[in-house]
Amino acid sequence: MIIIAAVDRNWAIGHKGRLLAHISRDLKHFAATTTGHVIVMGRKTLESFPGGRPLPHRINIVLTSQEGYDGKGAIVARGVDELNTILEGYDSEEVYVVGGESLYRMMLPRCDKAIITKIDQEFEADTWMPDLDRHPDWLLKEEGESLEEKGLAFCFCSYERKK
Repeated sequence: MIIIAAVDRNWAIGHKGRLLAHISRDLKHFAATTTGHVIVMGRKTLESFPGGRPLPHRINIVLTSQEGYDGKGAIVARGVDELNTILEGYDSEEVYVVGGESLYRMMLPRCDKAIITKIDQEFEADTWMPDLDRHPDWLLKEEGESLEEKGLAFCFCSYERKK
């Protein structure tokens, strides 16, 4: 499985249920990378999408403990065991973990790659993902060129789990 996220300097990912910044190039990168694949998310992440609906042209899987939750077309896993059973039906190289914080932390041990957009700024935040730069099991494999949009500097990075 592959983690995909946009993080600030402190590895923050969100504030009050929203992304820290809307960088169109990053959103296009996310769409190009995940389209045609499986994306796994928590309930709050699904509800943060436009209209609270699954993203098109992807298999959307949402993990929630809420009884009777309507995923609006997403496959709903009502617990970790059910999520694991659902994921057995897919090639792990085709599965992207897209958030939020608790799902990143839970799925990190099962992921072998991470695609991270690093935003060179600190934001007010209330959610974070593990800092892969300081994580002993992860290695920065590639750091892309520095880009800028709306006054925000950012770059696309790829990480791999150490063998």
